[in-house]
Amino acid sequence: MKKVEPLEAILWSIALPGFAQLLSGSLVKGILFILLEFLINVKSNFNEGIMLSFLGQTVMASKIINYQWLMFYPCLYMYAMWDAYKSAQEKVKKYSYLPFAFGAYFVTVGLMYSPQIKIFNIFIGPIFLPMIFLIPGLIIGNGIRLILIKISKSSI
Repeated sequence: MKKVEPLEAILWSIALPGFAQLLSGSLVKGILFILLEFLINVKSNFNEGIMLSFLGQTVMASKIINYQWLMFYPCLYMYAMWDAYKSAQEKVKKYSYLPFAFGAYFVTVGLMYSPQIKIFNIFIGPIFLPMIFLIPGLIIGNGIRLILIKISKSSI
């Protein structure tokens, strides 16, 4: 297995879940992530939703998205990123999964609320609102990670 730098692993995983695994030599895992991403992407109309959102047509994006399928995407995406990051580490950092897991939770919640939430009377839609929800998910997950590390050190 080829060692990949953690940042390189994260960036390739952001580009497409499974790329970092392929790069590091985990072929079965990489191909599985890519196939799952492709299946969820096609079934949810995700790429069309992304395109419409970037063109400012967030209401139309909301109408064409299949939410039942798209709700699988945050967990797949964040798990593939965590797996790539973990595999790139010499030694896995304690509780390093927490920001990724909480990121997945918050993006999923953002997706669920995206048909209803407007910010300053602007409909954000099913692409951008979940992306916004990622930020508090990462912050809270990392905060919990730091608290757990502090607790585990003080109990030694």
